[in-house]
Amino acid sequence: MGVSKKEILEELRSIFLNKTFDALLPPLIYAVSNSLFGLIPAVILAVTAAFFSFCRRVIKKENWKYALGGLAGVIFASSLAYLSENASNYFIPALTSSAFLLLAAVISLLIGKPLAAWASHLSRGWPLKWFWRDDIKPAYQEVTIFWALYFGLRLSIQLNLFFSEAVLNLAWINVILGWPAIIVVLVISYIYGIWRLNKLGGPGVEEFKNNENPPWNGQKRGF
Repeated sequence: MGVSKKEILEELRSIFLNKTFDALLPPLIYAVSNSLFGLIPAVILAVTAAFFSFCRRVIKKENWKYALGGLAGVIFASSLAYLSENASNYFIPALTSSAFLLLAAVISLLIGKPLAAWASHLSRGWPLKWFWRDDIKPAYQEVTIFWALYFGLRLSIQLNLFFSEAVLNLAWINVILGWPAIIVVLVISYIYGIWRLNKLGGPGVEEFKNNENPPWNGQKRGF
């Protein structure tokens, strides 16, 4: 089954809603400033960038909650670096996030409730019973395995750079393996997931809700 470019863009837009800029800018400013001016100016500039990003969204009457969360995250990360007098510690929350997501993916696979299914259920509100069907769940299990490999790779690279105290390289890796890589992972997951669901031959969500009998058309949009 083919998936159109427009369909993929609509799916990504519904997930991110222009959040990428807020997430990418402060870490880069921090790393570059630390290289040029030292730790304290880097902390000040990173927090300032996150604060202006938050203010910009409030002034434009955009969704400011993500920017507020980003500001809190930057303040927390900056505090870790400042109090420990170690610039690399700014990235401890990023490492913790990678480790948590890897652990969540692995545990979800071990208990037979794949993380990709939970993510889809929470974002789309589809019935959980649909995800756990034998002709549906394998697609979400395989996508979750893909996610676990990605999170494992990201964590191993981050840890190597963290212990090497390569702050600027760590910042760039967090950017590259952050939202840009996640977008690629989600696009691949979406295309593969739709294809796999149709191969499995299970019902689409609406067919499941309506208790329709086979043969089913299957899930044609959304994963």
